[in-house]
Order: sequence, then C-alpha cells, then structure tokens
Amino acid sequence: MPHIELPRPLENYFAFAELERTPEGRRFSITLPYMEGQRLDSLQWWWRISPVQEKLIGEAGVARLRREATDRFHRHVVRWLENTAQRLAGDGPFPSLETLACLTPEAPEAPEEATPDSDELPSTVVRLHQRATGTG
Repeated sequence: MPHIELPRPLENYFAFAELERTPEGRRFSITLPYMEGQRLDSLQWWWRISPVQEKLIGEAGVARLRREATDRFHRHVVRWLENTAQRLAGDGPFPSLETLACLTPEAPEAPEEATPDSDELPSTVVRLHQRATGTG
C-alpha cells in the first residue's frame, strides 16, 4: 500500500515561508500541515543561507536551494511515513495521517522435525537423537 495517496503532488501541500532576516542571514521554513484525527498538526523543514552565500549565489541560487530543500523535505516525509507505518491520504485541504495495516509477511510454516538418517550422521549422533526423542 503506498504511503502517499493524494489527489495532488505532495509538494502542493507544502507552505513556504521566509522568516525575518538576521545578521546570520536569511532563514526559511517549509511546512506540511496534516490532520491526525480531528487535530491539525505539521512537519517542518528549516534551512538558511548566510549573507556571504547570498552574495555569491544570488536569487537564482536561492531558488535552487529552495528546490533542493523541497526535495530533501519530500524524502524526509516519505521516510517518516515508511518508518512509522503511516500514510497521507484524503482529498481535503490538508492530508490525513492514517495508520497502515500491518503488512508483515506470513510466517513460514515450521518445518517438520527431521529424523536423522543413519547414512548421513555418525551412529553416536543418531543414537543420541533416538534417545532424546524416545524413538529408538
């Protein structure tokens, strides 16, 4: 079962914000709001660039870093869903967080207890096995 079943790409649910500029540089956040039952919750991804980086890369570089941060956040969300056995689904304005049914593979049937064949094992091992199981 897929971890994301939404009518639009996951990135369309992301909210982007730039926080107030500081002497350390520009700070940005990406937020994914989601519903968990009746409660609105969110995941956030933060990133920043220094004034020196901004001078070197310009606005085109900032846009590139935003795309990279968006890709990293998308991968983070998918890993989080996989690790917690949850999925995002629904067609409302916010995705709904749902628990996945355990999809653990069925345990293989226990092998039948093998009886040692005297041709394959030394006779002392066969006798020990027969004595332990009461077959000999």
